Amino acid sequence: MSILPAADEDRYPRRIVCLTEEPTEVLYRVGAADRVVGVSGFTVRPPAARKKPLVSSFLDANFERILDLSPDLVIGFSDLQADIARELIKRGVPVLIMNQRSVAEILVAVQLIASAVGAHDEGRALCATLRDDLAAIAQAARRLPRRPRVFFEEWPDPLISGIRWVSELIELCGGEDVFADRRDQQGAKGRIVDADAVIASQPDVIVGSWCGKMVKPDVIRRRPGFESTPAVRDDHIYEIKSSLILQPGPAALSDGAAQLAAIIAAVADGRSFPPPKPGMARAVPEDAA
Repeated sequence: MSILPAADEDRYPRRIVCLTEEPTEVLYRVGAADRVVGVSGFTVRPPAARKKPLVSSFLDANFERILDLSPDLVIGFSDLQADIARELIKRGVPVLIMNQRSVAEILVAVQLIASAVGAHDEGRALCATLRDDLAAIAQAARRLPRRPRVFFEEWPDPLISGIRWVSELIELCGGEDVFADRRDQQGAKGRIVDADAVIASQPDVIVGSWCGKMVKPDVIRRRPGFESTPAVRDDHIYEIKSSLILQPGPAALSDGAAQLAAIIAAVADGRSFPPPKPGMARAVPEDAA
């Protein structure tokens, strides 16, 4: 009896559990949807993945449910999932945890996930598409009449500025991240800013993306001193859904970047999008991104 796999394809995992959304999206986009047997409860992209068994949140996992799925690989993201990874490894499950924080690292992660299932060429093609789209956005940004100052609000209390890949996308889209000096901080605590610092930075636009939390724009407008900022004075307060910009995978480099570019271009040109519904943050129309 041979100890070698019967075929080359048997070297690659066939039953994969994804603890976050971005590996799920990558696997679907490289034609390996059938290998995904379990997903995070926060998964929204692609919608079809929601039909898979839900096995985890971001910081917690149902280990028995994962084991019942007999995975030959579990994929996750962030050092914050280290405890989940440790427990799964102790139970004999192969685990791949990445910690991509920059645009370049996201592209590496996309290729690595694709290669993990033998979809090397499909991964390269997906990365090429994402790079080309970002290059087109950057080229358009170079034609903007000015570079608006952007405060990206990842959390409202305490105020947390944008993570590294978001900060990089702001620059690529033609904006100036007012807290770019914070983006290399590994954890969110290193990106906490106080309201006075936001006011002093005089942002032209405030873009919120609050994972699991809805913040009404009136709350931002009523913050003491914020009325003196161009963003509030000119009503440039926008929202990008966290699933589009705060997941370090294809979504952030495609739809998320496109919406961010549309916002920055509008502010640079002195335009604004249609008023939002009462009590809601102003969002980017789909046809504008």
